[in-house]
Amino acid sequence: MTLGRWRWLLRRLTRRIWFRAGLFSALAIATALLGAWASPYISWSLSARIGADAVDNILGILASSMLTVTTFSLSTMVSAYSAATSNVTPRANVLIMEDSTTQNVLSTFIGSFLFSLVGIIALSTGIYGEEGRVVLFGVTILVIGFILVTLLRWIDHLSRLGRVTETTQRVEEAAIEAIRERRSTPYLGCRPLADRRAGLPSGARLVASRAIGYVQHIDVEALSQLAAAADARLFVLRLPGELADPTEPILAVDGGPADEAALSACFTIGDRRSFDQDPRFGICVLTEVASRALSPATNDLGTAVDVIGRLLRVLAAWAAPTDAEEGAIDNVFVPPLRVDDLFDDAFLAVGRDGAGVVEVGIRLQKALRTLSRLDHPGFADAARRHARLALERAELALDLETDKQALRALASEI
Repeated sequence: MTLGRWRWLLRRLTRRIWFRAGLFSALAIATALLGAWASPYISWSLSARIGADAVDNILGILASSMLTVTTFSLSTMVSAYSAATSNVTPRANVLIMEDSTTQNVLSTFIGSFLFSLVGIIALSTGIYGEEGRVVLFGVTILVIGFILVTLLRWIDHLSRLGRVTETTQRVEEAAIEAIRERRSTPYLGCRPLADRRAGLPSGARLVASRAIGYVQHIDVEALSQLAAAADARLFVLRLPGELADPTEPILAVDGGPADEAALSACFTIGDRRSFDQDPRFGICVLTEVASRALSPATNDLGTAVDVIGRLLRVLAAWAAPTDAEEGAIDNVFVPPLRVDDLFDDAFLAVGRDGAGVVEVGIRLQKALRTLSRLDHPGFADAARRHARLALERAELALDLETDKQALRALASEI
C-alpha cells in the first residue's frame, strides 16, 4: 500500500466521530492520572491549603452533568441528521456527521466525563496523595473553563445544525474543495488520456472490476509501480464517482503481463460515492437539493434559486485559473473530467423540474449566461446547449407568453 493510499485512509479515519472521541478520551484519562506522576514536585504547604474534599465534590458534579449533556447532544445530533434527510437530501448527511465542531463538542463532553470518572476512582484508591490532589484540582479548573467555551460554541452551532441553508453551504464547500483539488491535478498526477476508447492502443488488454459499486479512490502510485514491474502502460477507464461492474473495464493494460487482481485492488470500490476524489458528486447533491425544493410537496422556490447560485460558484471554481501540476507518473494515463458532464450534473434536473416556474427559469438562464462568458474551453458551448434545452422545456411548461418572451430574451444573450 502506497503513501497516497495511506493518506486517503487516514483522512477518512480522522473524520469519524469515534476517532476524535477516542482521542479525547485517551487524553482525558492521561490528564486525570497526571496528578499521581506530578505529586513529588508539589510542595506540602500548597497542598495543605486546598481542602481534601474540594476536588471530590467538583468531580462528582462534573461527571453527572457531563453524562446528561452528552446524552442531550447526541439526541440533538440525531435530530439534525433526520432534518437534513427530510429537508435537504440523505447524501448530505455524511457532511453533517463529519462536522468538526459537532465532533469536538461531543468528544469534549465524553472526555470530560471520563476525566471526572477516572479522577473519582483514583481518589478513592488513594494513589494521588495530598500533593497529587493539587494537580488534579488545577487540571479540573482548566477542564471546567474548556467546557464553558465549548458550551458557548455549541449553543451557537445548534441554531444552524441541520438547517437547509447551512447544509447546502457545506455541500457547496465540499464540492469546491474537490473541484480545486482536481484542477490542481487534473489527471491525478498521471498522463492525460484524451479518449477512453479511441485513445487506447490496439491489442490493449481490458481489466474489469470484480465488485459492483462506485469508484471511491484510485491508488495511482500503486498502479505505476505495477506497470513498471510489468514493463507496461496502464489506461484508467473509470474515474472516482463512476459505477464499476464486472461487465465494463476499469483499466486497460498495454505491454507485459500484469497481475489483474493486484491492478483491481488499486481501485477502492464502495456502495456509495464520496466527496474526496469525486468533484461531480457535490454537484449532484446540490442538484438533488434543488429538485427536492421544486417538488410539489416542498414547493420551496427560494432554495432552488439559491442552489442555482451555488452551482454557478462551483462551476466557476472549475474555470478559475490554476497552476496545474505536471503529472510525474508517465506510465499511467487518466481521462479528464468532461465539461459537458459537469454541466449535465448541474443543470439537467433543475431545468426539467423548474421548467414550469419562470423565476427558476430566469435564474437558470442568467447563471448559464455568466458561465458562457467565463474563460474556459467548452463552457460557452455547454452553456448554450443547456440554455436551449431549458428554454425548450419552459416553452412546453409555461402558459403565459410574457414569461416565455422573458426567457427567450435571456437565452438569446448566451
